[in-house]
Amino acid sequence: MVRRFLVLSARMGAGHDAVAAELGRRLSAAGHHVARADVLDLLPAGLGPAVHAGYRGAVRHLPWAYGAVYAAFFRPGAGPRPGSAPLARLAERRLLSLVRAERPDAVVPVFHLAAQLTGGLRAQGRLAVPAVVVVTDFAVHRQWLHPGNDLHLCVSPGAAEEVRRSGAGAASAPGPVVPPRFGAPWPGAADWRRLLSRAGGGREPVLVSAGAWGAGSGLDATAGLVAGSGRLAVVLCGRDERLRRRLGRLPGVLALGWVADLAGLMGACGALVDNAAGQTAVQALAAGLPVVGHRPIPGHGAAGVRRMAELGVSAYARTPGELLGALDALSSGAEPLGGGVRERQVAAGRALFAGDAAALVAAAVRERRTGPGRAPAGRAPDGRAPDGAERG
Repeated sequence: MVRRFLVLSARMGAGHDAVAAELGRRLSAAGHHVARADVLDLLPAGLGPAVHAGYRGAVRHLPWAYGAVYAAFFRPGAGPRPGSAPLARLAERRLLSLVRAERPDAVVPVFHLAAQLTGGLRAQGRLAVPAVVVVTDFAVHRQWLHPGNDLHLCVSPGAAEEVRRSGAGAASAPGPVVPPRFGAPWPGAADWRRLLSRAGGGREPVLVSAGAWGAGSGLDATAGLVAGSGRLAVVLCGRDERLRRRLGRLPGVLALGWVADLAGLMGACGALVDNAAGQTAVQALAAGLPVVGHRPIPGHGAAGVRRMAELGVSAYARTPGELLGALDALSSGAEPLGGGVRERQVAAGRALFAGDAAALVAAAVRERRTGPGRAPAGRAPDGRAPDGAERG
């Protein structure tokens, strides 16, 4: 049966939109109708752009301030804490109007503000269709969690367990949502290898990611450290042209702007140095490219980098020496196949991709319950019954 889905994203970097696009592609390929909306556009006029500009400015220029906001609003903790529910309530009228127009069988938030919005409406009984939240973070902060939502789909079993322990309801762990092009083979990898060989004189290329906005502290130092180790530092500067021009002047550094064929580039590199535990990192896991977290951005970036390392899917290098040591251990020629650090980390990363989030979104509609926060019966990909399934 053809179903209708409304996916709620947000233009905060590029990661949430990338997940929304891939979910939409999978659901459409299965014959369903998909509409997408940006939750910031559902806020009163002028407020969405202000939220976007404030967040971007804080992450790029005042990371200490963003870290303080994360600690107050996002980090789990006991006792009364401020949250984003008041902001989400300002978008209720426009979302309900959109639901009436689109007539979805389910609403699918892929951004935490959207999850607060749908959870609140479900709890009030004003949203009659299921809300299935796709949690994109490894470290599940509390703004993702609202007991009104029907199901949370997480990137790891540990993240799903965090959701269940929080009392936010049912959770499952299909793994990250990444386009299939990031799995080998990569058609563009050969072209990238030739380009990188010319640029680096045969030195091993290592990606250094700054996200879509070119955010991060010490990017010059990180790129210089990688280049100084005898590798070619290939820096992903996103859409920050000033950063690209500045880093492009460093010896041993190839600074790139927005890269369309990131899958092919990953297939031609030896490792990724990451600072955010976002979509670039999970795309690397899908590509079998080892990930090293270093100098993470405050807040969700630092929390995610630590959690990825705890799961064994990445390394966390706290110092320059640890970064060089991790790159040595993860080099494609460092150890024999089968028992090396690189092979274990790559296998752990690929094991996260245990299921299909889009299929679970569709299943949640087929097995929908009438009340808010009701989960589909059945079992999660890890074999556990979703929390709340037995309790009804």
